[in-house]
Amino acid sequence: MQTENKIFRQFAKGNIKHSLKRMGANCVIYTRVSTKEQADNNQSLETQRKACEHLAIKEGFKIGSYFGGTYESAQSDERREFKKMLDFVNKSREQIGYIIVYSVDRFSRSGANAIYIASELKKRGISILSVTQPTDTETASGSFYQNMSFIFSQFENDLRRQKCMAGVKEKLLKGEWATLAPLGYTNVTRNGQKLVEINEQGKLLRKAFLWKANEGLSNEEILERLEERGLKLRSQTISSILRNPFYCGLISHNMLEGELIEGIHEKLVSKEVFLKVNDLLKNNNQGYSHNKENNVVPLKLFLKCDNCGTFMRGYIVKRKKIWYYKCGTKGCCCNKSAKQLHSVFEKVLGSFTLNKEHIPLYRKVLIETFNEYNLDKEEDCGNMKKQRDEITQKMERLEERFINEEIDKPLFEKFYNKLKEERKGLDLQMFEKSPFKKSNLEEFVDTSLEIVCNLGLWWRDGDYETRQKLQYLMFPEGISYSKKNDECRTERINSLLFLLNNISEDYNEKEKGKPDNFIRLPLPVAGEGLEPTTPGL
Repeated sequence: MQTENKIFRQFAKGNIKHSLKRMGANCVIYTRVSTKEQADNNQSLETQRKACEHLAIKEGFKIGSYFGGTYESAQSDERREFKKMLDFVNKSREQIGYIIVYSVDRFSRSGANAIYIASELKKRGISILSVTQPTDTETASGSFYQNMSFIFSQFENDLRRQKCMAGVKEKLLKGEWATLAPLGYTNVTRNGQKLVEINEQGKLLRKAFLWKANEGLSNEEILERLEERGLKLRSQTISSILRNPFYCGLISHNMLEGELIEGIHEKLVSKEVFLKVNDLLKNNNQGYSHNKENNVVPLKLFLKCDNCGTFMRGYIVKRKKIWYYKCGTKGCCCNKSAKQLHSVFEKVLGSFTLNKEHIPLYRKVLIETFNEYNLDKEEDCGNMKKQRDEITQKMERLEERFINEEIDKPLFEKFYNKLKEERKGLDLQMFEKSPFKKSNLEEFVDTSLEIVCNLGLWWRDGDYETRQKLQYLMFPEGISYSKKNDECRTERINSLLFLLNNISEDYNEKEKGKPDNFIRLPLPVAGEGLEPTTPGL
């Protein structure tokens, strides 16, 4: 009978399922901090490592290797140590059963992409274990809880970024350039103030403006002259430079919401020269005209050419009175009817629309999961606050001993500065771990659900500004169009939308319709390896 079973086993379907809960399994440990300062001071790295090792010993796992141990941003999964770890466990998938991390936000803050990577690992028999957020991912509820933890990690990251961006916007409103200086300028610090100054490349670019304004040279001729003087640029780069008002003293930035601010930086050329140059650039003989905020082509500068990677612009062929999208690369010839692209885009939005009957359930699940997730953060913050208070007391005692001349100044500064750095590290961790107010979350969930239930209508009936906001909310990194395959794709979708759409599939108990020739989700994994850059995931 056994022999007969072995013979007929070749006709069996499905893979043999192995439980992840096995003693003696191999694991890897991944640790990470968010900033270079934390890494230099070894803040929390050693704590993470010890906690992960303790869990491995407790469960009887064999530690196969260590990864991380440095600072890497978790906003994007294009991380060197992270990718190195995925490559390792992928090649060793027969031996590695677990990836142990201190918390899920140490693994990834990229939301939907983390869910995708975790699901791909699970297919290979590899589970992610968190020391501070233990859960059984072999169960549906445990897997859902871990996925929600990934989503809320990204939510935290987005809120933190929003707070940081508020400071950047304040500087921009004062006329201070707060990010990397554009080509031709160098970031410098003088008397404690961050400035941008014209460098040698800037002096050459000034000549380029004057050549265009006074001699009417073409961009190709300007590029040739610049290359003769040691500055080699691409055609798209010089076009962007000649249209950038920064070079005539004005600051234009997405955060300024259409407002131009007079900058405090040194002008490369006068406003008169800049306007003269751009009057010349507007003269074209291609039979089409541009309009910066034309609602007829809302996908412009949001849509990219899949072949050359440049943004596609909107234009109208006057003799046909038909609007098109076209990339700006010479010889690429990538264009598409605006009407056709809009029709496909509306279908895509419609495919993500949620069933309104399920809204109360979505809301309840999201908020309850958050509250459970928030309890862990409150406990962590409470422990860190106690540590911070203890450090503050030690600092006060040091000050008292120094004032009473019980210790000298060098000894005081040595220990005081060390304690100060420890407290600073705890402040940063408390900021990262700080729980959200329930009112903020409920508002976030309600607004998100309202939008997701009416995506197509919001985009179709909205004005230019509404359409732009919705597009970038849905697909933060835009979409790309391939003329060769006549299809579009995206590298990333909104994390909450990704999660809700998966839940919707479960409740509807039917296969989700997929629009033809447009966004493919999830994108396939390249080759046999795990590529963390897919699907925006």
